[in-house]
Amino acid sequence: MSSTPARIADTGEARALTSTAIPVPELPGPAEDLAAAAALRLGWHGVVLPEMVLMGRRVTVVAELVPDAHAERVCLGAGPEPDRTTVSTWVWPEMDGRVPPAAVRIVGVLAVARHWRTALASAVPFARFGNAAAVLPASVALTHDYLGNCLPRVRRYGVSVLLADEDCDLSTDVAGRNETVPVEDTATTRWVNELVYEQLLATAS
Repeated sequence: MSSTPARIADTGEARALTSTAIPVPELPGPAEDLAAAAALRLGWHGVVLPEMVLMGRRVTVVAELVPDAHAERVCLGAGPEPDRTTVSTWVWPEMDGRVPPAAVRIVGVLAVARHWRTALASAVPFARFGNAAAVLPASVALTHDYLGNCLPRVRRYGVSVLLADEDCDLSTDVAGRNETVPVEDTATTRWVNELVYEQLLATAS
């Protein structure tokens, strides 16, 4: 009498079974629509820019033009400067008074994602620029991973979390920091400001 030998799944098969058993939820609508609704719910006043990649993170920035600074730059012919090397010289002591003023204020940065880890990896680096928030499918809030790992992190970094249900209605699960935050003038913050300035002008036109 023959018998079929037992088959032991290798690690690759185990990983496949795990990912199949716990599917990552889909976003209930387009990321740009969810970002616009989130900015409105958070009370962030400004222009909701198209999703862009900043410092390797895909985010949606809410920003507003600084009228006086923008007018000065128009008069000087000093448009947005996207070159990071050039902007890095603007914070040198000898350049004081010789560089154009920051022409936009970043109100907040949103990360819309299917998984909280992706959203936090995108949003947290921008918490020092101002307010930061993550928009997630509502179903993630029912998982132990979200409760045990996500919530402590968002509270530590002051990131707001909004949950989108199947009808794209948003609810605030965690109210993070939502205030005007003084931004340290560094080469990185100035460069990000210039990229946002460029995107804001492109969107307005």
